[in-house]
Amino acid sequence: MMTRSPQGRTNRLTRPSIAVAAAVAVTAGVVAAAPDAKTAEPTPKLSLIAASTSVTLDSWKDDPGVYLDLGTYLTSENGAFELKVTRKSYKDPVVATQVLRNGKKTTTKALPAGLVKDFSGLPGFAQVSVTDAAGKTVLKQTEAFCPNNASGRIRPDAPAQSKYPQSCPVNPFTLGSVWGVENGWASNTYAGYYAKPVQLAAGTYTAKISVTKKYRDLFGIANKPQTVKVTVRERSWEEEEGSGSAARSAAPQSAKSAAGHQGHTGHSGHGGHEGHKQAADAPAAPAHAAHGAPARPKAPAARTTGAAPTFNVGHGPYPPAPPALPWALKKESLQRQAFSAAKVGDRPGQTDGSRQAPGAKPNAKRPTGKATVPDVPKPDLRSLPAYGITVSDGYEDVPGKDYLAFSANVWNAGPAKLVVDGFRSPGKELMDAYQYFYDAKGKQVGYTPTGTMEWDPRPGHEHWHFTDFASYRLLKADKKESVRSGKEAFCLANTDAVDYTVKNANWHPGNTDLSTACGQENSISVREVLDIGSGDTYTQDLPGQSFDITGLPNGTYYIQVLANPENRLKETNHKNNSALRKVVLGGKKGARTVKVPAHDLVNAN
Repeated sequence: MMTRSPQGRTNRLTRPSIAVAAAVAVTAGVVAAAPDAKTAEPTPKLSLIAASTSVTLDSWKDDPGVYLDLGTYLTSENGAFELKVTRKSYKDPVVATQVLRNGKKTTTKALPAGLVKDFSGLPGFAQVSVTDAAGKTVLKQTEAFCPNNASGRIRPDAPAQSKYPQSCPVNPFTLGSVWGVENGWASNTYAGYYAKPVQLAAGTYTAKISVTKKYRDLFGIANKPQTVKVTVRERSWEEEEGSGSAARSAAPQSAKSAAGHQGHTGHSGHGGHEGHKQAADAPAAPAHAAHGAPARPKAPAARTTGAAPTFNVGHGPYPPAPPALPWALKKESLQRQAFSAAKVGDRPGQTDGSRQAPGAKPNAKRPTGKATVPDVPKPDLRSLPAYGITVSDGYEDVPGKDYLAFSANVWNAGPAKLVVDGFRSPGKELMDAYQYFYDAKGKQVGYTPTGTMEWDPRPGHEHWHFTDFASYRLLKADKKESVRSGKEAFCLANTDAVDYTVKNANWHPGNTDLSTACGQENSISVREVLDIGSGDTYTQDLPGQSFDITGLPNGTYYIQVLANPENRLKETNHKNNSALRKVVLGGKKGARTVKVPAHDLVNAN
């Protein structure tokens, strides 16, 4: 079925795609002297460097195009490069401020109005030109830069860990973000998997990379372009398929990881959560295509980070904010990575081959003593307006039906994290759920019963759901209920960085994937956490989750996303739990359409 956007474009609903990337170390071949602390200026010194003078890139015969990862980095010395990016509301534009820290003193510098349009990075930051062996310019373009891209230290006395988040948000309803390059670190200027591949024939080239003038002037970056020799080699899927036992043996496991672990690309999985079983389908593949050796999927979203989307299928049509991957200067092809990812690390507890996403450790025993709700900070659950709205059919599951699919996010504005533990009595099918409360020092000071958790045994799910976390309703033009989604039980995971500028926001949340957050069938207890500043996106795209609009008349409706519908969870404010998104249904049975007007300044369907 087709979907009409406000601009009249026609989009077909596609399943969330899976991308896998092997983790590889980056060594920037530049070691800068540490600045003298007594004479250091508070303004960070930024430089563009190339980690290598040459790179080899792959172009695939069955999917021509080269991902132009040239191994250039922006370094920050004399202090960290930090930007705070916010908007007051969806009626206000996105604004960016540079944060300058000098010991205990913090000052800010407002960046020019209109410099940034969203939260995906600095647009038009890098200028790239490519010439062929004859000296002819064959490519010239500018690229966006997310300071939270894949990064690494450039000197041994730099901080061991970067304090900044690991990616730039892609959710269209993001409210606030923090971008930064740690002092003594370097961040890849390449937009990673989200950059569009370029068309370059096999051969040798010379690439020239520079920071555009407006950013050189704004941040005091020296005009020192970097030159990198580029070798493009043509590869074929058939050659890789028969290149050795390692590739052949890895393929089934990779497919299994994609289909079974099926992480989140938004809970649709969580599209949802429920859509985990679509994980292995490439975007162009038909719905419910048989799982086979994964081909390299197309980039599902605009350039945002230096990372690939995770296995968290279903968390939205946009990938969740993924952890940054260290992009190799001479990396394996994405096809090869698809084969080898399972072996490298895409297994329970690991979402994209790059790092372990630690699950929050549950209490081993049921709480004792009297249940109390102490007077301490509590979470504030808020709903974002629905997005990723499309019309689909019922696939082979429910033929002849029309459904309205969408993505929905509930996030935690703090100032305390939401912690829910489930405890199982031996032999019981349901867990008893409890919400926990903590004082300012992190000490547990109370708990209260808050419903149940249930095991979802369906293939591609196989995890514990906390019941009644959120509900979804399709309202008529008078905002009275028309259709209710059947999806109300969820496993909580921190898939989206919604606002990392709120008080106590955790820039490095744990349990970011289902395998670490949701337990196993034989679990005796489970802890699910929604951290401060993060949200959990579920894509409602399967029959039973999405709205059945087969018999609904054309006209105006509202998708309501409602957090904590039964008020079972204790929070600071229950008045901001609902969000509405206007949609206009049209067409006829079997060919329904949906138009999605802009939500204030956010024009994303």
